[in-house]
Amino acid sequence: MKRLPVILCMVLLTACGSGGPPPPDWKTDAADSIERYQKHALLGENTLAERYFQQAITATGGAGRVTDTARLWLVHCATRRAMLIDDPCAEYAELARIDPDAADQAYYLFLTLRWGAIDIDLLPKQHRELVRAPADVRPSQLANVDDPLAQLLGASLLVMRLEADAATLTLATETASSQGWRRPLLTYLKLQEAQAKSQGDTAQLERLAQRIELIERNFTKDHK
Repeated sequence: MKRLPVILCMVLLTACGSGGPPPPDWKTDAADSIERYQKHALLGENTLAERYFQQAITATGGAGRVTDTARLWLVHCATRRAMLIDDPCAEYAELARIDPDAADQAYYLFLTLRWGAIDIDLLPKQHRELVRAPADVRPSQLANVDDPLAQLLGASLLVMRLEADAATLTLATETASSQGWRRPLLTYLKLQEAQAKSQGDTAQLERLAQRIELIERNFTKDHK
């Protein structure tokens, strides 16, 4: 089995490399669909992404799995927040209202920036040191995260918490670029463009404008 991103393994929809009997069809169907959702969302292919997400929800909902359906919404929220979309995770919160899972709730608090209320040991290990670190050293902690999507998510949450620095934007930009994730890449390049404009850095503005134009041109081709 291929190595899944931390966000997907957190959901526990697949065995994530563990042994045991094969999972039931609803679980494998949901895992396959949510992974496809994430891939296409990061590429900026929104209609296709949401179609796969609804397939995942249908798989868990049809099996009457409230907790698993809530976790899918948590992945949906995490993916959007990694792209700097201010999603409040409301669908997860509604489904988890009656009987929340402790680890899911910790992740929800992480995503919604309520880090002071988190039991850090319940978080995926990739995020623990980021939350534990003092605010002024959090940006430097991102370099220690080896999962690209977890790294991008951490950077985006620091931006939302107003704790990011210029290096955070660069790291997020190059992480998205290395993975071919067009939507967050474009967002971060435009953040860097605004920063360069405020600093009067014309050489950097030219470099960024060239990258932005190239991405936007290919977005247009994909969506014709």
